[in-house]
Amino acid sequence: MNSLAISYDDVVQAHERLAGVAHRTPVMTSTTADTASGATLFFKCENLQRVGAFKLRGAYNAIAQFTPAQRAGGVITFSSGNHGQAIALAARLLGVRSVIVMPEDAPAIKLAATRGYGGEVIAYDRYREDGNEVVARLAQERGMTFIPPFDHPHVMAGQGTLAKELFEEVGELDVLIAPVGGGGLLSGCATAARALSPRCAVVGVEPVAGNDAQRSLAQGEIVRIETPKTIADAAQSRSLGRHTFPVLRELGARILTVSDAELVEAMKFFASRMKLIVEPTGCLGAAAVFNGKLDVEGKRVGVVLSGGNVDLARFASLVG
Repeated sequence: MNSLAISYDDVVQAHERLAGVAHRTPVMTSTTADTASGATLFFKCENLQRVGAFKLRGAYNAIAQFTPAQRAGGVITFSSGNHGQAIALAARLLGVRSVIVMPEDAPAIKLAATRGYGGEVIAYDRYREDGNEVVARLAQERGMTFIPPFDHPHVMAGQGTLAKELFEEVGELDVLIAPVGGGGLLSGCATAARALSPRCAVVGVEPVAGNDAQRSLAQGEIVRIETPKTIADAAQSRSLGRHTFPVLRELGARILTVSDAELVEAMKFFASRMKLIVEPTGCLGAAAVFNGKLDVEGKRVGVVLSGGNVDLARFASLVG
């Protein structure tokens, strides 16, 4: 464990930094979902978090640990939206300027919100340019500190705080299932699960169009892919990170995939039966459960709903 990027102590310290900043989001249940799945499901509603997603946890934990020189220089990142919004808000709360490099096709609601939180938005073509390269150039030019969307120990520890809260509220679980893009959320959750519910299986779910995490853990090395085309825009990462991959491998995470059509059906369920707006990426874990991708019969299952930032017109077109 000492060789891994984060430990449970890091998650605990992150939770202390986030006190009074991040919401302790509600855990919701559904008799209908329980009956259909044969399990007892606990939905951790990070779609009701500040900025509409879990990302504030990692962003604030990272910027809060800046040196005075880093605070003076400012923070820069790239993001499809949720991490960008989180960095913009966390930076504003901590008195730090921020630049967010975002895909030009990012949902309009995410672009607008990022600007609304005070971030300077610079657009790039995610299918023709590498966000890392764009950020690296700008960071050097402007003297800013780069906080990546997932592959950073402080970000990973911050994301793990939601799992800490879930276990504290509902007790030990048989399965904890969450979306996986670059692995920041899942690695943080796996770290908390190992400490608080050692027998809990940790499962990540990604779009079938971009199963790099699944392939990486199967092959024992990081697999890089082209940017996948999927409605789960917050899970369009091209690979796991050098920090996240070892954590997921060491802690035995399992990876499943779901289709865009299955995500839409999950979105419809949450809107119609639980009165929740959950973005496509936020439905990844739930879609796997709803479609029988793993055996949850008779089990206590935590399901992370990672975000709710979806343009309303887009939402209507998908679920209508």
